[in-house]
Amino acid sequence: MEKIMRQYRPVQPPTLQRATVPNEYRYREYMPSKSLANYIACYWVSEYDGGGVVRTSRVIPDGCVDIIFNLGATSIKQGAFLTGLMRTYEDMLITEPQSLLGIRFYAEGAARFLRYPVAMINGHHPNLEDIWGKEADEIIEGLLEASDTAERIAWLEQELIKRLWMDDPTDQLLLTSMYYLYEYRGNLSMAVLAEKVNYSERTLRRTFQQQLGMSPKELGRIIQFQGLLQVLAKGIRTSFTDTALQCGYYDQSHLIKSFHTFYGVAPSKIVSLDSANR
Repeated sequence: MEKIMRQYRPVQPPTLQRATVPNEYRYREYMPSKSLANYIACYWVSEYDGGGVVRTSRVIPDGCVDIIFNLGATSIKQGAFLTGLMRTYEDMLITEPQSLLGIRFYAEGAARFLRYPVAMINGHHPNLEDIWGKEADEIIEGLLEASDTAERIAWLEQELIKRLWMDDPTDQLLLTSMYYLYEYRGNLSMAVLAEKVNYSERTLRRTFQQQLGMSPKELGRIIQFQGLLQVLAKGIRTSFTDTALQCGYYDQSHLIKSFHTFYGVAPSKIVSLDSANR
């Protein structure tokens, strides 16, 4: 599964729209070690200097679950929180300087560390202390004592590996199903997916709802959309239309609807269609 997992790299707006990111805002991603690569898409750092300017930060669905550490929090309890799977984009207003460090887990890998199904987190932003208890405080204190990002990530890796050896609470059917969704970049109908895993569509839906709080079809659409963004982030070498077709968008209205649902804008706002077709 490692090879398939490594092929899926979710994309967030700062990576795709580097040219339009203001100087006072910095976003960077860091890859996990090999021992955690099947479970974690990346670690990320988001820093904003402020300077009295209010800005909006857009987050889009990526099929992942994040633990976010607020390195500037006024209390340990407020120092870390979780975000579950998103169905649509969300705009967050940044009014003050901030320094965030995040762990981006693949949907099916998160429960291995959180001890709870992802479905219980969706729509909420629980404090990490509510999930890990006093262990969360120790991790946050370790992050605050670290001198730089490299030390913080090394500390997180050390703490996460400790939790990796817990019994895996994730349903094997979910793991196999996600394997196929990644392999086919989300372009699988429920009927075909059910046939591949040799279970009924009803059982598939129930497993996904219980574990992830989202249907295979809905998650597949997000993975498909992220697959397109991943290609765009690398730079288009063919026309945008051809790229969209390669990612399974055979209908323009379907493509436009996905952009509006998941990104909140039309495709033309993200990529220059004229230059993409040269």
